[in-house]
Amino acid sequence: MLKALLFLFVAITSISLVFAQSDATEIPEEVHRIFPTATRVGAEHADINVTPVYQLQQLLGYVFESKNFVDFIGFSGKPVNVLIGLDTQGNFVDLTIKKHSEPIFLHGLGEQSLRDFIAQYKNHNVKERFVVGGKSHVGKNATYFDGVTKATVSVLVINDTIVTSALAVARAKLDGFVVPSSRIINPDYFEALTFEQLVKAGYIQKQTIYRNELDGLATEIVDAANTFSDPQVPLFSEHYYGFLSIPVVGKNLLSNDEYARLQESLKPGEVALFIINTHGFSFVSDEFIPQTAPEFFRLSQSAFTIDARDLDFYSFYDPSFKQPIPEFKTIKILRIKSQGGLSLDQEMTASISLPFSPRFMEQDEHLFNHTFLLPDVLFMENSEAQQSTAMPLWQQLWKSRWLELSITITYLIVLSLFFGFQRKLMKYTRMVHAVRGASLLFVLFFIGIYAQGQLSVVNIYTLLLDLADGFSIEVYLLDPVIFVLWCFVFVSLFIVGRGLYCGWLCPFGALQEVMAVVAQKLKIRQIRIKPKHHKYAQKLKYVVLVVLVATSFYSLTLAEKLAEIEPFKTSITLYFVRYWPFVLYALLLLGLSLKIHKVYCRYLCPLGAGLAILGRFPLVKLLERRKECGNPCQLCKQKKCGVDAIEQDGSIDYAECVQCFECVVTLDNPNLCKIDKYKKNKVPTRVKNFHPVRAE
Repeated sequence: MLKALLFLFVAITSISLVFAQSDATEIPEEVHRIFPTATRVGAEHADINVTPVYQLQQLLGYVFESKNFVDFIGFSGKPVNVLIGLDTQGNFVDLTIKKHSEPIFLHGLGEQSLRDFIAQYKNHNVKERFVVGGKSHVGKNATYFDGVTKATVSVLVINDTIVTSALAVARAKLDGFVVPSSRIINPDYFEALTFEQLVKAGYIQKQTIYRNELDGLATEIVDAANTFSDPQVPLFSEHYYGFLSIPVVGKNLLSNDEYARLQESLKPGEVALFIINTHGFSFVSDEFIPQTAPEFFRLSQSAFTIDARDLDFYSFYDPSFKQPIPEFKTIKILRIKSQGGLSLDQEMTASISLPFSPRFMEQDEHLFNHTFLLPDVLFMENSEAQQSTAMPLWQQLWKSRWLELSITITYLIVLSLFFGFQRKLMKYTRMVHAVRGASLLFVLFFIGIYAQGQLSVVNIYTLLLDLADGFSIEVYLLDPVIFVLWCFVFVSLFIVGRGLYCGWLCPFGALQEVMAVVAQKLKIRQIRIKPKHHKYAQKLKYVVLVVLVATSFYSLTLAEKLAEIEPFKTSITLYFVRYWPFVLYALLLLGLSLKIHKVYCRYLCPLGAGLAILGRFPLVKLLERRKECGNPCQLCKQKKCGVDAIEQDGSIDYAECVQCFECVVTLDNPNLCKIDKYKKNKVPTRVKNFHPVRAE
């Protein structure tokens, strides 16, 4: 018993000494939530901003904030700060959003959708290649996460924030993570070599897979192999790999013109890998789609899968080489982006992936690996330690949305031509009405609902705050469609006024005009606001604008909440899938639009007010007027102008006009305009007390 008590005393004393000697005695609550079994935390490291977490003397992992490693700007114009827990194997233990200003989560979808998104990283390893919102494919080379609808930009920024900061910590503190190399390709190293000599020197790699390598593998794998190639042929597959970005490879294989064309096809830091299949099973299928990743090829380094996609180098050109190469069945040149993490001077693995079905309705793959290390002579020390940087997120987004951008820009060009030649086109009444109707539907469904190109007053005071705090254009480049629209609208404001946007580019404005057409078809009687009340009501939107801008300098969060006076997010961005008061408000405005033409645009829209201020005095006043307009003719004011932008004297108030062209169409159509009728058919003057004399 005495020995047992003595042992217990020694144990307690030892544990007490451990805690007494520990460099922290209190565990912050947020750290405890990530590492529940932690008994102490260490001091923050001096070389890198991470806090080690221990269970007694065992290191559990590290806790760190992403803001100390990256400052990727979110859609709000500010970075997102994530508290991340990483264990000693590089697995995400847990993650918490410490601070963010993304409006789509704060005032739209709700923060639970953001928490659900980052929860997907839990228990995954930082070595995995994460694909957000992509379609899951058969294979083990990527981890597919669900994105968040309507928050594409925000979640992509958050993904980059999490992965980049975690990778920085892993490379600095964990074993098994390759530190980025300080060596670069030696641009001056070159010697004339044949294809065979390039292979022998190790500059080009050859992978040969024989049938006997299938011996001992599962029956399902062998059966799959038999479907792709003749089981009687001893050679199952043969491929060659070569990095054309390395001068000794590219310049020996390609002509000067072809090599120059390749360099023009690559962005700074990108690498070109050529693959040729000479025999048997190929690295691409018959259904291969250009500019995508080959279905049956993988490139990895230090357990990281490297993203390699077809450059589509031979889409319009036939393969051409300056020297004989082996006869091939398939050839592709793959692009490896600068952010792919590939270090050419370190060991890497090229793998041919054989798909097979281990069970019914289940897909898997077997990898035939070829590990190699390129010769040291190809590289040199980078004295300036210039590491290639990843392609900025805004560039990735512009590339991924090229189709939406192309269609949007085409529409803007057509719209500009229509406005430019409107005086010649207005006499074609039916054509103008058809163009107007098609434009409204295109703006509503493509630019608004599909491309999410609804501008907002939030963009205005975000810009004002940026100009005050330090302008960064990258924030605005994150949404390419919005950026292009704003550039176009800003220029057009000074040329033709606000009407080009409010009448031809605003999705919610188009939706209100659709409601007006519905009202006309249903013969809903319209309410005409009295001129005096109309003038006062018009000023309301300017008051709203001033309040919002002033509030934004006091509290951006409060200003974003007040900006909910705009129904755009509810109706266009979230398709009315939102908390019921927001939906009720948007539906109420649309309901009023059945009785009062574009009621929101005329009286409440702060964005329209801001545009009206800038476009109050356009350089070109396209809307033609005649001296008889207003005196005596009041047809356009009373019957044609739905927004009451025609003054009593017939002049146009360009600050309120949406340039629907109804007044001009009427003026150019003799069947509609009353002015010429007044001239031809003068109204006889009535004489008082005049009585005709009857003939007797």
